[in-house]
Amino acid sequence: MSELRFVRMGFGTEAVDYRVAWDEQRRVHAARFADEVPDTVILLEHPPVYTAGRRTQDSERPLDGTPVIDVDRGGKITWHGPGQLVGYPIQKLPRPVDVVAHVRRLEEALIRTSAEFGVTATRVEGRSGVWVLGDPVEQRPALGGLSLDFDPRLTDEEFDPRMNGPEYAPSNAGQRREDRKLAAIGIRVAKGVTMHGFSYNVQPDNKWFDRIIPCGIRDAGVTSLAAELGRDITIEEVLPVVERHLRDILEHADPKPREIVRAGT
Repeated sequence: MSELRFVRMGFGTEAVDYRVAWDEQRRVHAARFADEVPDTVILLEHPPVYTAGRRTQDSERPLDGTPVIDVDRGGKITWHGPGQLVGYPIQKLPRPVDVVAHVRRLEEALIRTSAEFGVTATRVEGRSGVWVLGDPVEQRPALGGLSLDFDPRLTDEEFDPRMNGPEYAPSNAGQRREDRKLAAIGIRVAKGVTMHGFSYNVQPDNKWFDRIIPCGIRDAGVTSLAAELGRDITIEEVLPVVERHLRDILEHADPKPREIVRAGT
């Protein structure tokens, strides 16, 4: 893969409005398709905003009508905001594009970053992103004073954690010792060039996630580096480490076209 260019677009008081960043993504995407710029990773923070991928259901959006920006990436609804490092890798990949392999490379960079800060993170089968695994189910505390055998999230497809008290809130998954997402990933590929990317929870206010069904997942929650470490940590500390691991993985990757299996062969 070609040399990677990093663009630090804005952080803290210079956090970038989501629509402004989306326009910049589209501009860089067009330039990358035309080979006018190298593979580029845009890194930034956003002011608080909810964005919904193409698979988001109405039942997963904020109950109070809080505005949501519908976007053209994969995945479902999530939140971006202060304390969260957002990355948009815009890369040209061989066609037909192997989307899963691209996602796995982004996950690996964030898993390595987490490890460097002392947090053991991993993947969860069937769920994209980077996760901190919870305790075995039988070792977790009971919810609402009930045995886990009666956890309504496991049997009621219409159960809504937003309407059933803080014990079910995504931001409290660590207290429940459940699986919890440390980084979300949602991408789009157009003309063989990637867009969108990852959001890595460094030290956000995770209560923002309690107003939605994050990524459409009702039986797990969210976490952050700060929550797992039990101390403050800043974007400034994490940024160069993320860049180093992204560069190491993406520049040394040997992406291959997705294999197509044709019927009868």
